[in-house]
Amino acid sequence: KKTGRPMNPDDHFTSKYLDITNDPLYPFGYGLSYTTFSYGDLQLDKTSVQGENGVLTASVQVTNTGKLEGEEVVQLYIGDPAASISRPMKELKNFQKISLKPGESRKVSFMITPEDLKFYNSALEYIWEPGLFNIYVGTNSRDVKSAQVTWNK
Repeated sequence: KKTGRPMNPDDHFTSKYLDITNDPLYPFGYGLSYTTFSYGDLQLDKTSVQGENGVLTASVQVTNTGKLEGEEVVQLYIGDPAASISRPMKELKNFQKISLKPGESRKVSFMITPEDLKFYNSALEYIWEPGLFNIYVGTNSRDVKSAQVTWNK
């Protein structure tokens, strides 16, 4: 972690080692392609879901904006910011690999169920907890579109 002291080249008491960015060079899921893709806004079919049998559909429009045909891996991440234990900011839950010709667009949809929200709690029970969830869809863990949903029991 950063020391909190700003880097000053004239002061030998400032940290020159830890006051640099701590971000990875490439985010999780990063990949290279001979073409480029753009993502539309993330669409959720509802903002509130009820119960154990509730299903949420998250969709995004992906367009090949380059000059060559290419394949893209569309990734779904879920974050649970208010769980009873510390949870990762984003967890990869699903992905789809699609092939698009130049200028072609495709709607990619993911179905999310309570099974995708489960984790092991402090008593080692595999459960899900109701509350607010962050849904992310994108080309890697950094470059994502996001939306929020409330899931009630």
